[in-house]
This record gives sequence, C-alpha cells and structure tokens, in this order.
Amino acid sequence: MIISASYRTDIAAFYADWFSARLDAGFCEVINPYSGKPYRVSLTPEDARAFVFWTRNAGPLMSQLTGLSTARRPFSVSFTIIGYPRQIDQRVIAVEQAIEQVRQLARLHPRCVVWRYDPILLTDITPTDWHEISFKTISDRLRGLCDEVTTSFATFYQKTERNLKQQLATEKIGWRDPPVDEKRQILHRLADIASGNGQRLTICSQPELTSPDIAPARCIDADRLSEIAGQELKGRTKGNRPGCLCAESRDIGAYDSCPHGCAYCYAVRSRPAALENWRRHDPAAPLLIPAR
Repeated sequence: MIISASYRTDIAAFYADWFSARLDAGFCEVINPYSGKPYRVSLTPEDARAFVFWTRNAGPLMSQLTGLSTARRPFSVSFTIIGYPRQIDQRVIAVEQAIEQVRQLARLHPRCVVWRYDPILLTDITPTDWHEISFKTISDRLRGLCDEVTTSFATFYQKTERNLKQQLATEKIGWRDPPVDEKRQILHRLADIASGNGQRLTICSQPELTSPDIAPARCIDADRLSEIAGQELKGRTKGNRPGCLCAESRDIGAYDSCPHGCAYCYAVRSRPAALENWRRHDPAAPLLIPAR
C-alpha cells in the first residue's frame, strides 16, 4: 500500500509531529470524507510500502524524511513552488527557502522530488508573462535537482470561486480561465523552458491539454517509487478524478485543515474553518483532526 500524505492538507508543513507520532505507533485513523466515519490505516513497514508527501514546506518534516531514507522506507515529495504574490498565497515560504529544501531532499535520493508548478492561475497581477518569468526562474534554480515538473490550470469549483472572490475581490484583482488553445500555448512555452533544464513537463488530470511533449502526470507514481526503493512496488492505476493516472493509495489527511491561505485551494471550504481545525489538532491523537 502507498500512503499519500496528503493531497487534502500539508502534513509536512503543519502536522509533522503528528506524522512522526503515528509512524512510531504504526497506525493512524482517517475520517472518510463521504461517510464521516473513521477507519484505521496501518503505517508499519509491512503494510505502508512507500509514501508520497505533498507540501509547500518540507522543513518541519525534514528530520523524519531523513529517518525514512535511512530506514530504507521509500518516499517521494511533490513540492509546490510557484512564487505567487502574497495576495494569492498568504503564508507560503519564500521561493529560495523552498529551493534549499529541495536541495536537501535531492541529497537523500536524486529522484525523490517532483516539482509542482500547480495550479496556473491567470490574474491581473499574474498574467501569462509573469508565469513564464517565474517558471523559468524556478526551473533554472532546480536544474539537476529534479527531473519532472507537474502543472495544471486552476479548476474553478464552486468553493474555489467563493474563496477567490473573498480573497481577491478586496484587492480588486480579477482572474480568468483562458480558452484551451491559450492554455496549450502557455504549456508549450513552459515545456520548452523545463526541457532546457532537464525537466519533463507533465499535466495533472487535464487530458485535453496533453501533447507529444506534455505527458499526463502520475502524481502517485509507482514506477518512480520502485526506482527509489530499488525493487518493484506494484500499484494498479486508481485515479481520484477523471483523467487522474495515480497509483492506488490511501490518503491520511483531512480536508479543511490547511492554513496556508492559498486563494485557489480545492481542499479548503473556508479559511476560518481551516484555521479552526488546525487549532483543534492534537499531535498525540490517532486522528489528524478530532471529530466533533
């Protein structure tokens, strides 16, 4: 079983002590987001064969990741680095700090980091040329530290639209969802930049935007994890939404618990709810966020 930690929240940034305690205990509990009922997930080496971490700040978890590497428990890190202005990403660490963390992780294994430039959000203060400049700056700095960069365009779910309006309207910042042809043009320019730095551009769950030079992403990638492990880790494809090619996994996070404050986040219903849940968190409890 592959453990996803987590596409629902940033465990590395905000819940590192909890993860460490649950790893020592050999299990955690997770609330089913549909039924609301808890279930147990084994984290023992026999059951949890590999981990995929999703983060914007691996610093608080770095010692645990080093420990996993020493114990030969394979993992990969999907590390989001974009560089959005504070009006969009309120509490994300600086780009240079994130790049230094990637450098530390790459010393553990040269293929353990996948850079995420995700999502691409076109606004009045982050137009197309802003993205090209930011992408190139980060791509250049990550040369030799990762071989893949995953991206997608922002998906405007109802809650995403609501959060964008609340966060950007006060700043009088507009945003738009570009047509498919424009998205393809942007992606091809980013792919050229990435290729020049030895990075392959992949697209997450937006199959209409794939092309010969832009492959569909496998964010939970059993092949990458197998190479890191030095042995085959079998995992059937079991995506989380249409167009998703991730290997089957068990996510141990919780929605509405990430206080990063990203305006476009799909995993947060509202910022006040996320902050409240973060404050209610008990690092010693089996559940990430205690049930009400």
